[in-house]
Amino acid sequence: MPEKTVPRRRVYTRVVMIVAVLFTAWHVFASFLWIAPWSPLREVVPQKALSGYMLPIFGQSWSVFAPEPINGDYRFEVRAIVDGEETEWVSASDVELSMIRYNLFTPRAGIQAMDVSSQFKGAWADLDEEQQGVAELNYFKDDWEARMTEAMNAYGDDPQLVSDYVAQEHRATAYATQVALAIWGDDVERVQFQATRQNVIPFADRHDPEAERPDVQYSPTGWRGLVVEEGQSQEAFADVFRAQWERISG
Repeated sequence: MPEKTVPRRRVYTRVVMIVAVLFTAWHVFASFLWIAPWSPLREVVPQKALSGYMLPIFGQSWSVFAPEPINGDYRFEVRAIVDGEETEWVSASDVELSMIRYNLFTPRAGIQAMDVSSQFKGAWADLDEEQQGVAELNYFKDDWEARMTEAMNAYGDDPQLVSDYVAQEHRATAYATQVALAIWGDDVERVQFQATRQNVIPFADRHDPEAERPDVQYSPTGWRGLVVEEGQSQEAFADVFRAQWERISG
């Protein structure tokens, strides 16, 4: 009997297979580097390139597991001055969480506010008491970020901590500005945000019927001028955020 010949795969099929295998190998390796404890191996891929690939789509961590699982809730609330009047607080984190609750295909937009709150609160906590006092003051007139930075640098001995804080506050203020403009429109004059954390009941007290959650931890700031980042789509943000806010607020 004549031998059967196995047809060769077409060139483009082999190319696609090779690319798919290489991409899969890279993704597994990048994910391993991202979630593993730091080691010299992590320097194989530049940090900026690694974070640029993993965030925001593939970001993950082992923080839900022991020995240090997530043990608290972060909230991010915003209010504004509109036509000289002070608005009520709006919980941006509650609005976003409502997008992912009972949703099988959860959008990444559902965790932005919590991430902003977490990063900001960490940077705020690194400031000394005098610098935190500066953060509580109102800064919203011309060059307010530069003036606030200068005032904070008058205290403490580590300007890098101030720089890190100012970067996180800039991010938080930009997000608060988006939220305020989405809800109250273009007449917003200035904003104030409130980033908080509340720990859960300690694991050892989980069966105690009288156990209560610890008090809310605040990282207070004053009123701030509006911050609008270049290239952001305020219209697209408002279309999504305002509709969801109206839906859950009745």
